[in-house]
Amino acid sequence: MYPIIKWFFFRFDPEKIHYFTFSLLRFWLRVPFVKPLWKSMYQLNAPELKTTVAGVTFTNPVGLAAGFDKNALMINQLAACGFGFVEIGTVTPVGQDGNPKPRLFRLIQDEAIINRMGFNNDGAEVIVERLKSLNPECVIGGNIGKNKVTPNEEATSDYLKCYNALLPYVDYFVVNVSSPNTPNLRELQDKAPLMELLQTLMDERAKQQSDKPIFLKIAPDLTDTQLDDIIEIVNTTKIAGVIATNTTISREKLTTPKDRIEAIGAGGVSGKPLTSRSTEVIRYLHQQSNGSFPIIGVGGIHSEKDALDKIEAGAVMIQLYTGFIYEGPKLVKRINKAILAQRKQQSA
Repeated sequence: MYPIIKWFFFRFDPEKIHYFTFSLLRFWLRVPFVKPLWKSMYQLNAPELKTTVAGVTFTNPVGLAAGFDKNALMINQLAACGFGFVEIGTVTPVGQDGNPKPRLFRLIQDEAIINRMGFNNDGAEVIVERLKSLNPECVIGGNIGKNKVTPNEEATSDYLKCYNALLPYVDYFVVNVSSPNTPNLRELQDKAPLMELLQTLMDERAKQQSDKPIFLKIAPDLTDTQLDDIIEIVNTTKIAGVIATNTTISREKLTTPKDRIEAIGAGGVSGKPLTSRSTEVIRYLHQQSNGSFPIIGVGGIHSEKDALDKIEAGAVMIQLYTGFIYEGPKLVKRINKAILAQRKQQSA
């Protein structure tokens, strides 16, 4: 069924169909008796799937990565699709339109996406009002960033504003300094500014007497030396862990014709071309850190094998995005089944 739906959806502009799908799913799950049936199709409820990371207990270890539900519009509907957690954002202090359209492109031949969205979101204040009226059916992560107009030397203030605004309403935080679509943002991954940013957030966390964990989301394009710096920073600041990885600026593994890629221009690549590099980063961080902090794996997960490879490499949980678009909601249940079978085998 989903291949037919995908064929239809892929005839239209990616960004427009994204929000059309939101409206369609929201309407569909309001129809009497549909939501329980939908949940029975896509959710897998098993006590063995419960996963506790950094003090937060998740009903299952398969989450939806940030960028899909930027504005906290569909959290419970996405939970009904089987996700154990949904990460909203990236949220900035002030709402912003993001980069000019078109800014989202399918690379069907590569089962990939190029995006240069640019942190388009409604802003912390509007999103908080939405969260206030929500009775969440899954764990919520808050992915936070800075506004485009905020210079890097003032970025910490933006992250603090988002942190304090979302604190009562999300279960964990993710510091996003790795998107390639906000000018100069990735410079904040350099050791000195990143150490300062994370330490400031951890100091604020202590001040607020909060136990909600803070994760760092990193790019797949970092060198081993930079990854060594990440390990040192995580262990020094005592943040909860790392989400690996964001989209890549590399075009190396694409089979889409070069003239098409050049016509699209700038943006981060997600999907299958990222699968192996994301897993490599997870493995490197896990091995070099001796497993001293949890890693949430994301990037190019289109199958059960992709998910299990990331877990074998050292990830404690995984997140989907592009694979969810290309494979449909059944992928979530298939991955949870594979993880459940693995856990039962390991405990036997």
